[in-house]
Amino acid sequence: QVPLVESGGGSVQAGGSLRLSCATSGYTQHSYSMAWFRQAPGKEREGVAGIDSDDNISYEDSVKGRFTISQDNTKSTLYLQMNSLKPEDTAMYYCAAEPRIYYKGPPLEAHLFNYWGQGTQVTVSS
Repeated sequence: QVPLVESGGGSVQAGGSLRLSCATSGYTQHSYSMAWFRQAPGKEREGVAGIDSDDNISYEDSVKGRFTISQDNTKSTLYLQMNSLKPEDTAMYYCAAEPRIYYKGPPLEAHLFNYWGQGTQVTVSS
């Protein structure tokens, strides 16, 4: 069991910003991939941004230039800085982890991750 605990969600108006955090205490793998996913009601879970232990990064096209994924120096906390938020960003956001890296870079496919947090809600009003 990998403890992943998200926080930082909330309600903002369009154009606003939020920073999500995912605490990964106890998860100390040399090689890993981590990612942020989101799921809106009635929609499939989609990958938003990913990062791996080699600091490779990937983004879903709709968030490029607006969202930034990062880790703290100890790599025990994963962040997602979300700027210029839009109503279509409204969803439950999940942190995910997998103890391996992929040669094509951090994936954004949910089925490749076995460890998930409980989620944090982000609501953007117009």
